[in-house]
Amino acid sequence: MRICLLTEGSYPYVVGGVSSWCQMLIQGLPEHEFFIYSIGAEAKNRGDFKYKLPANVVGVQEEFLDDILSLKSKGMRENILNAAERKLLYELVTGSKPINVQELSVIFRDRGRFQSPLDIFMSSDFFDVIQRVYEENYPYLPFTDFFWTLRSMLLPLFFLLQQDLPAADVYHSVATGYCGVIGAMAAEVYHKPFIITEHGIYSREREVEIIKSDWAKGDFKSVWIQYFYNLARLSYRVADHVYTLFEHNAEIERDLGCDPAKIGIVPNGVHMERFAQIPELQPHEGPLTLGAVVRVVPIKDIVTLLRAFFLVKQEIPAARLVIMGGFDEDPEYYALCQQTVAMLRIEDVTFTGSVDIVKYLPQIDLMILSSISEGQPLAVLEGQAAHRPFVTTDVGCCRELIYGDSTDTLGAAGAIVAPMDFEAMAKEIVRLGRDFALRRQMGSIGYERVKRGYTYEHFLAAYRRIYAQAKEVKG
Repeated sequence: MRICLLTEGSYPYVVGGVSSWCQMLIQGLPEHEFFIYSIGAEAKNRGDFKYKLPANVVGVQEEFLDDILSLKSKGMRENILNAAERKLLYELVTGSKPINVQELSVIFRDRGRFQSPLDIFMSSDFFDVIQRVYEENYPYLPFTDFFWTLRSMLLPLFFLLQQDLPAADVYHSVATGYCGVIGAMAAEVYHKPFIITEHGIYSREREVEIIKSDWAKGDFKSVWIQYFYNLARLSYRVADHVYTLFEHNAEIERDLGCDPAKIGIVPNGVHMERFAQIPELQPHEGPLTLGAVVRVVPIKDIVTLLRAFFLVKQEIPAARLVIMGGFDEDPEYYALCQQTVAMLRIEDVTFTGSVDIVKYLPQIDLMILSSISEGQPLAVLEGQAAHRPFVTTDVGCCRELIYGDSTDTLGAAGAIVAPMDFEAMAKEIVRLGRDFALRRQMGSIGYERVKRGYTYEHFLAAYRRIYAQAKEVKG
């Protein structure tokens, strides 16, 4: 079976998180062929893979959104869309009605009519659509700004809808954003099954980023936010099945309009044997060592971690912090983290870059996760597999991983604090940092929790079954 795995801003260009999940899935199912359809931001990353692709990866199609900058316009065109097509594009922009993806493909895949997405966008017909959306929904905004905002939103989608679609037996998207829409279209064009696995809730994550952003101003933030919710609903409607990592995410998907009958839960899995040589916490001389396995990007909120560590140093002066993860994905944010260290004059902070965490975990006494959004973080599962206790923010599945679900009586494997609350984070780090027996007990509980419910073998068995069932339904 050939599976087209659609990724966005992750595999194979970024290490950790969703990318690690993709690599584990492909490696664990050698009986299947995988074709990677990857959407990235910048063409300079073409071919710069952070993973050695497994032998069963039969191809990679790389699409980069900054290729849009080289598109040329032939100027305004008249009467190139019929009434039904104008209505369809209006519904796409507003999200007012379910979209027929097959009809959408007819517009964007007609190379005889449209050589470039600008041919559609720079037409009097589509200008009328934009004007109607503006008058009905956003008349309080400056029209010129609204037009250019829609151009920024829609051109990436229009561009991707015009690209070649790889043939496959199953289309599997790791998000509901652009890659979700492309997966939906490919499945409709080739009449094949389409499944989604959401790690975090893509539309919610985009909302958080947009609210905090500087590039989206004022009321235009709501325009962008609504757009990504529209893409999610489109993806949910077309998908045959939607899988997520834990129950709370499933509830959010239902609230966002996904048919509950489509939703299933498949937790992440950990290679327990990879961490088998790492012993339980041992008493030792020397400083308390805190560790964070995390990409240095805004959504991981390293700045909050640094501010918490600043307070920890007031109580435990010999403490040190080791941040294990790549810092080249967002150079500006990495620079901000370095500025925070310098401004607060924090000593004993190390940014290692991408490393083999198995070599570092034995020296770590307490793990920290400071993210403002997560799905079911592999970093926590892997740390628990290494007998390490955690202080994490209350995001994604972290509460379940630390305290267990309603059927779990093991106890606490660490502590949970609110996102961005650096004072509470520091307080819990100090509490656990001063109590070796408690840390050791929590590390053992976390290990047992992962062993019971979050193994790699369970994860692979679930996706073998999912792919077989998907193929049977539409095969």
